[in-house]
Amino acid sequence: MSSSAPDLAPADGDELPAAALTVLDLFAGAGGISTGLGLTKGFRTVAAVEMDVAAAATYQLNHPDTEVFVGPIQDWLRDAEVPRVDVVVGGPPCQGFSTLGKQDAEDVRNSLWHEYAQTIVRARPKYFVLENVGAFLKSAQYEQLVAATEPGGLLEKYSVLADVLNAADYGAPQARKRVVLIGHRKDLDFPGWPEKKFEGRHRTVGQALRGLAAEVDGIDLPPRTAPVGNKRLPGPFRTIELHLGRNYSKLSLARFALIKEGGNRFQIDDPKLLPPCWVNHRSGSADVMGRLRWDKPSVTIRTEFFKPEKGRYLHPEADRAITHLEAALLQGFPLDYRWVGSKVAIARQIGNAVPIPLAKAIGEQLLSAR
Repeated sequence: MSSSAPDLAPADGDELPAAALTVLDLFAGAGGISTGLGLTKGFRTVAAVEMDVAAAATYQLNHPDTEVFVGPIQDWLRDAEVPRVDVVVGGPPCQGFSTLGKQDAEDVRNSLWHEYAQTIVRARPKYFVLENVGAFLKSAQYEQLVAATEPGGLLEKYSVLADVLNAADYGAPQARKRVVLIGHRKDLDFPGWPEKKFEGRHRTVGQALRGLAAEVDGIDLPPRTAPVGNKRLPGPFRTIELHLGRNYSKLSLARFALIKEGGNRFQIDDPKLLPPCWVNHRSGSADVMGRLRWDKPSVTIRTEFFKPEKGRYLHPEADRAITHLEAALLQGFPLDYRWVGSKVAIARQIGNAVPIPLAKAIGEQLLSAR
């Protein structure tokens, strides 16, 4: 563990075969990709880089054998020894590309693909995997990355292919579409795209949340803190401890009560319950204050899933948004995964993660090609 890594007692890790492919996880977050790859028993993540202290602490707790650098990737490239690995994975922050917010061509986060590319040059992997939002394919940064694979470019020893994958096609109970770019050394064949084993038979919200009570276990996280570097942060908490709700106003509860399974704000027919912006605009996103369906995958789990006004995040039956526990299960995290941070920080970690079933499917495809 680097000197800047969280000071947390690690849990015992599973022993992996000596022939496991070594992995470097960039922009690692809470560890969704590493966890998915680990389920194949064919990978061993040797190093990870994550600048968010709480997310890095979560990662380290669940991946105790991985060397975690806590800080910007630029600092890591400057100060650390980049290991030689078989596979580099990671998804540079997508906020500058996301169609949900204000797209900003000058957003500094948009240039982080270059640090990703520099890492590939130094790590010399056989393969690399990059995940991002769909708008990345139409960005100047994507064009620059592809151009870097041409003769004389930074990545001239590699070829890349990109496609939009739906996590639901790979076993996640969530319809989450993201660009996945797979690069390979030019002396190796393209490993192929993972088989869509769940296409046409997607796992549902009902399957993912089976057995969970509609009633939440409370509002606040347990009063527990852990040393992380030179400070203390809330945690660690197991996923099963995160079935926590919020204090809703009477107005919000009255609105929720009028929205049926699969419905949305357009079902609120009492003018007294509608804000002026809804009264005057009866069109727009049908997901705002939408309710999930038991028999369908969820929508994309984002970082503010606990706010009904941010999307289709109402529980299929209960008059509340989904809990952190439910969101984590829809992302594929196990019940015993351990989390560090405030409720908002943990929600950000959950929403930013690559769904574990998708990461597992990509890993299985890479293993089949070696």
